[in-house]
Amino acid sequence: MGDLLLRTLAVAFVTCAVTAVPAVTAVPAVAVPAATAAKGVTALPAVRARAAAADDTGEKLFTFRDRGITESSGLAVSPTHPGVYYTHNDSAAEPMFYAVGQDGRTRATFRVRGAEARDWEAMAARADPATGRGVLWFADIGDNLDGAWPDISVYKVMEPPALRDATVTAVRYRFRYADGGRNAEGVMVHPRTGRLYVVTKEFAGSVYAAPKTLRADRVNILRKVAAAPLMATDAAYAPDGSSYVIRTYFSATLYKPSGEIITRVSMPELKQAESIAFTADGRALLVGSEGPASPVYRVPLPEGALQAGRPADRPTGQPAERPTERPVARESPRERDGDAKKAAGERDVGEQGGLTARDVMILVLAGLLATAVIGFVARRTR
Repeated sequence: MGDLLLRTLAVAFVTCAVTAVPAVTAVPAVAVPAATAAKGVTALPAVRARAAAADDTGEKLFTFRDRGITESSGLAVSPTHPGVYYTHNDSAAEPMFYAVGQDGRTRATFRVRGAEARDWEAMAARADPATGRGVLWFADIGDNLDGAWPDISVYKVMEPPALRDATVTAVRYRFRYADGGRNAEGVMVHPRTGRLYVVTKEFAGSVYAAPKTLRADRVNILRKVAAAPLMATDAAYAPDGSSYVIRTYFSATLYKPSGEIITRVSMPELKQAESIAFTADGRALLVGSEGPASPVYRVPLPEGALQAGRPADRPTGQPAERPTERPVARESPRERDGDAKKAAGERDVGEQGGLTARDVMILVLAGLLATAVIGFVARRTR
């Protein structure tokens, strides 16, 4: 029991120290303007000041009124029902989700047949270009022990055509990381290709790509394609695929499909910032929080950021599908898990970027703080 207490304290202190400095991120190793790079290291008071300013400029859309929504962990805009938003609870909940109107009132509750809710952390939505029908994805990807589960699951559900309480059926896709277990809280799906990506929540987070074609009869392998900010809590693709966003507890970073940073966006101060999504027109971000009666805010994107995500040299309908890749050592046949033929036509990818000197300094200081606390507790519990 004593060892468990000490380990818990160590994890808590290190996590608090790192998440308290949200602007320090592991970014892709691509050409980033000096002015943008200079913003990557910001003192904590400045971060909180910018977040407070976002409260003044952002718009509070609504507050979840349903008493059953106690840990809103995922957020998505309905692809086919105007003015409707979807959310679901975090761990220790039933496999279900809620359709919520612009007044914050639940319009329908859906139970998901063929799914379990071990630790639902995120969701995504898109309209199928071929049929126009909405497709919802629910990510059971949380793993606070970083590899305790042999695999993770993402459930695909066709969006209900009517907004009334019902039970819907899910298709379960199981996944395993090619380089070992991870904790993750972000999922995003490319709006045109339907390709799925998982964003891990780690000190040096990463974006992982699923195979282009998913198999429900075997485990699908997730492969690292880009770096992500420290302790990412959610992610989303823009409706036209021109950019994607990854958020942390205090801020969000907007990226080009190549993985290059466009800008960082300040977030409103929330109790426990968990979810992010694009508005239907792609001109703003929607951000939510856990907790009963939690709010959802609309945060406009700068016009310059919107233009930066739409390079003129890429014809409409031909978006870059995923962050820039670079070759790395090939994986073993066992890691490919029978996916060698499908992977043969793609390049292997590796993480871009890494921890900066400032990141390392923060981690060292956090470790020293945790060590001091553990020592103190150990002496008191002898």
